[in-house]
Amino acid sequence: MKKRIAVVDDEQDIAELAALHLRKANFAVQEYYTAASFMASLRSELPHAIILDLMLPDADGHEVCRALKADSKHAHIPVIMLTAKGEEADKVLGLELGADDYITKPFSSRELVARVKAVLRRNTVPQETSKVVRLGDAVVVDSNTYQITVQGKPIDATTTEFRIVQLLCQRPGWVYSREKILDHLWGTEKAVIDRTVDVHIKNVREKMGKAGELIKNVRGVGYKVEA
Repeated sequence: MKKRIAVVDDEQDIAELAALHLRKANFAVQEYYTAASFMASLRSELPHAIILDLMLPDADGHEVCRALKADSKHAHIPVIMLTAKGEEADKVLGLELGADDYITKPFSSRELVARVKAVLRRNTVPQETSKVVRLGDAVVVDSNTYQITVQGKPIDATTTEFRIVQLLCQRPGWVYSREKILDHLWGTEKAVIDRTVDVHIKNVREKMGKAGELIKNVRGVGYKVEA
């Protein structure tokens, strides 16, 4: 079955161009020109990934992303922000709100397709590595369901946040450099933002509450988890 991609952009020519190349790559694509029409569509069918413009006529794309990631029904869906705003501060804000990737306009259609494929790969749980890891009495990291549970309550971690915690939990006590974490997330398709890892870890720590203290920063090196 084809993966469904939602393209949300009020500039019809850009939305159609993105959709054209995604369809050539064998994706099923639906275009939306307003935030309202896109959000309404989620009541009937969920896409596998979302390409979201930040400057929509009826809503700010950042707020749309925030709403998506705050709802457990949508939090797992990867979001690629597509915008003319290319400053690092804009990218960091998008990441803080839960975006999985960020592409600036004008964009290469090949790069767009490659990044969609990359976020979809990251959103797939390899069956051979599926397992459950417990950290102390409070935290359960379940690779079968891509779910982090704290004190018996699931948190709305994004796929990227989950994969970082999943990696750290493979060897509690081991220190993973930012470079190693980026390799795990993106491989050769790394997002070239120095603060990417820090932003995602800050977010997931906050969602975990007191248990977020299990994720330790090793100054000048990277991160580890301690049970």
